[in-house]
Amino acid sequence: MFKKRILSGVQPSGNLHLGNYLGAIKNFVALQEEYECLYCIVDLHAITVWQEPQKLKEQTREVAAAFIASGLNPDKNIIFNQSQVHEHTQLAWIFNCVARMGWLNRMTQFKDKAGKDKENVSVGLFGYPTLMAADILIYKATHVPVGEDQKQHLELCRDIAQKFNHDYSDDVFPLIEPLIFKKSARVMSLRDASKKMSKSDVSDYSRVMLSDSEEEISLKIKKAKTDAEVFPDNKASAEKRKEVFNLMHIYASINEMEIDDVIKDFANTELSNFKKKLADSLISVLVPINKEMKKLISDGKYLDSILEKGAERASSLARPVIKEVYEKIGFLNR
Repeated sequence: MFKKRILSGVQPSGNLHLGNYLGAIKNFVALQEEYECLYCIVDLHAITVWQEPQKLKEQTREVAAAFIASGLNPDKNIIFNQSQVHEHTQLAWIFNCVARMGWLNRMTQFKDKAGKDKENVSVGLFGYPTLMAADILIYKATHVPVGEDQKQHLELCRDIAQKFNHDYSDDVFPLIEPLIFKKSARVMSLRDASKKMSKSDVSDYSRVMLSDSEEEISLKIKKAKTDAEVFPDNKASAEKRKEVFNLMHIYASINEMEIDDVIKDFANTELSNFKKKLADSLISVLVPINKEMKKLISDGKYLDSILEKGAERASSLARPVIKEVYEKIGFLNR
């Protein structure tokens, strides 16, 4: 009944790192061969916390450049920024009226982000899961690539779709299926493998940035926290050494290997040798992306034209859906 279609979004938060690449962008490139894909730079989500306007523009272009430099074809895929397609916010308001307060109160990410200051955060930060549902369902997307920490948002999206369909006695929206990439779902800090890799970490050595030079990548991997033992010879022992296992996970992801094959290649060898091979692998993949990103970012007009064309293509898919929704609800609509 519904076309096999993917929607995924990335926030224009700036300073993209290895976790963004392995956890999302690399997977997007693989998906373009199998699905009709829309890749959205979610600038509306970004302003749930205050953004400096000029910087937001620059960071939006940076994500677009990262998409293209990593191998996403802007002719084959629809690449756009969310705020240019007004149907997202139109459907989000309707979903605000469909979703229940209790559903949103259960969202653990809001609790994590708001912390003890929840009375002073924006209403947008509380209600953004309904906008996220609108981002997906305005295109009647059937699949969304997510990490484990995003599964709750997909469940809410399904709940909203199901309630809308029930309330208006029709199967207007599909029930979204998650695409979870277990091998590259979570990339952890190089200094503390109990935490996700993050640009907000105080230590620059906790993360590899897409903007890093060969020398910086080599140094960061060399200084990555491990232990004094040799490389593990089985997966069970590797999992007990969380910093080492994190590096193994990164090596497997960047080289498209299984963990068992990484163990076979390096078992009982010195970790320094493994770290050098890991740095070489990262350099071979990330440095060309870095160079292409810089080239694209230097041509802002080109990137803006890509986003504008993408928004036009996205709008052509979204307009009939919002028209259908308005008709179901009972709005008088042109």
